[in-house]
Amino acid sequence: MRRRIVAGNWKMNGTVADLATVAEISTAAKTAACEVVLCLPATLIRSARNLVGMEIGGQDCHARAEGAHTGDISAPMLRNAGAGWVILGHSERRRDHAEIDAQVAAKVLAAWEAGLTVILCIGETEAQYRAGETLGVLAAQIAGSLPEGATPANTMIAYEPVWAIGTGLTPSSDEITRAHAFIRARLPDPALSILYGGSVGPANAAAILALRGVDGALVGGASLASETFIPLIHAMEAAHA
Repeated sequence: MRRRIVAGNWKMNGTVADLATVAEISTAAKTAACEVVLCLPATLIRSARNLVGMEIGGQDCHARAEGAHTGDISAPMLRNAGAGWVILGHSERRRDHAEIDAQVAAKVLAAWEAGLTVILCIGETEAQYRAGETLGVLAAQIAGSLPEGATPANTMIAYEPVWAIGTGLTPSSDEITRAHAFIRARLPDPALSILYGGSVGPANAAAILALRGVDGALVGGASLASETFIPLIHAMEAAHA
């Protein structure tokens, strides 16, 4: 059976004052019938790890374990701080830092070496979507960003249409189902879980998580508050009860 997960990505949000929210989410996660992970800013990982019993992740790592890379954080550093997971290849990293597939793949290898579970993000831009290039983009990103060695234990794929992230827009149910089936057919192991991400919230989570091939969600803005994130955990449980 594929792993079922609801993952939150806090992006560049959160200070120590927000650890109360982490604690509230952790309380719900302890009894959840699915995996729950919060990928937090690096500044909060150790504090959150000491506070809660659920899984904590980072949002990026360098391909090198150490060295002269000012401002970067390595996979061993994340692991040492208490993270067990890391998001890699997010469209905001690809866009804002010009990350290419080969760089993402190198980071994936570094994360595995450090014992981190990777959430690898792939997805098309609005221009690519409008041009009918979605499947070609997904195929290229899988081929270029996912190195050999991926297993259900160390990797999950997150399909995040770039045009749906933070916009309130989502693909149709048929488009999501088709994309997930296409991705699964190109994975080295069909047991790898595939999450959907892109404007997932309490209003649409139940419908999305019930779709065939959707094993969970990677959630952005809705993960910042317990009153919007905890309902997504319950929606995940109901979809796969």
